Amino acid sequence: MLPEYVTINGTRYATANLTDAAKAQVLNIQIAEQEIGRLQQRLALAQTARNAYVSGLLGALKPAEAEPEGKPKKARVARKSKKAEEA
Repeated sequence: MLPEYVTINGTRYATANLTDAAKAQVLNIQIAEQEIGRLQQRLALAQTARNAYVSGLLGALKPAEAEPEGKPKKARVARKSKKAEEA
């Protein structure tokens, strides 16, 4: 169903005065807007699911498996205490 008026580029038109071709284009615009809304809802669902999967992954990772970014650190060698050296 067409609205009573449509506004295009700031100009308001009465749909009753539009040609049949113009009325068909208004209908096409309405269908396209409905599809955009449906796709936006699907995108929101997919983004929510992705965020849940990322949270699940982070929960499944063990802290020991995490590797620091950048250069790997060299292993430290334990120092002997002075008392152990004297003995």
